[in-house]
Amino acid sequence: MADERAWQCDKAGFGSRTNESAGPLSEQFVELTRLLLAASTPAQVLQQVVDAAYRVVPCADLVSVTLRAPDGTFHTPVATGEVASELDEVQYRAGTGPCVDAADTGSPGHVRSDDLTTERRWPEFAQATVKHGFTSILSTVLVPHPEPPRLSGALNIYGRRLGAFDATAQDTALLLATHGSLALASTQAVNRAELEANHLRRAFESRDVIGQAKGILMQRRGLSADEAFDLLRRTSQDLNVKLAEVAHTLATRHTELEMPD
Repeated sequence: MADERAWQCDKAGFGSRTNESAGPLSEQFVELTRLLLAASTPAQVLQQVVDAAYRVVPCADLVSVTLRAPDGTFHTPVATGEVASELDEVQYRAGTGPCVDAADTGSPGHVRSDDLTTERRWPEFAQATVKHGFTSILSTVLVPHPEPPRLSGALNIYGRRLGAFDATAQDTALLLATHGSLALASTQAVNRAELEANHLRRAFESRDVIGQAKGILMQRRGLSADEAFDLLRRTSQDLNVKLAEVAHTLATRHTELEMPD
C-alpha cells in the first residue's frame, strides 16, 4: 500500500514537475531510456515503448503502434494483444480513427476519446472497440523519420474504463512517444547506413565477379568486352537468373560449364 501511494504521488507530480526527487515513474523512464539506447533495431525500440506504455500509463489495458509506410498505408508492427491489431485495422480500412488521425501530418499531437460508446467521429471504429470491451482511447503522434517524407505513426493506448486517460496520461504518453521517436530515428539511421554499406559492398562484389566472367568468355570465345557482357545478359534472361548469379557460376565453375552461343 505504501508503494502504491508513492507511485500515485509520483504520477501526480510528474506532469506538474512539483516532485523533484526520483520516484517510481521517473525510474521507469530512466530504465526505458537505458533499454532504448541498447536497442539496435526499430522493432526492438517499438517493443520497448509499447511495454513501457502498458506499465506506466494509468488504465492502459491494450497498447499498439501505428506506422505509415512509404506508400501511405498504415500497419501495426507491435501490439500487446491481437485485439489491438484488429481494432487498428478497422481504422486503416475506414481511413479514419484516432490512430490514423494522430499519425496525420496535421495532427495536434494527440487524439483522445473518453467515451467511445457515444463517439461520433469514428462510428465504425467506436462500435468495434466497444464490442471488445474498450471504451477509451489515447493516440499520440510518433515521428520516426526526421527527414522528408517524415513518415509518421502513433502510439495507441486503449482503456476499458470510461474517461480512462487524463492530462497526466497524455503527458506520459507524449514523453513515451518522444523517447520512441528519437530512438527510432537513431536506429533507422544506423540501419540505413548499414544497408547502404551492404548495398555498396554487394555492388562492388557483383561488378568484380561480372568482370571475371567477362574475362573468361573473352579468353575462351575470343569475344570483345561488350560481346561477353551481352552473352552474360542473354544467358541471364534465358535462364531467368540474376546476371550476378550467372557471372558467379561461370567464374567459379567455368571448367565444368559450356556457355550457350
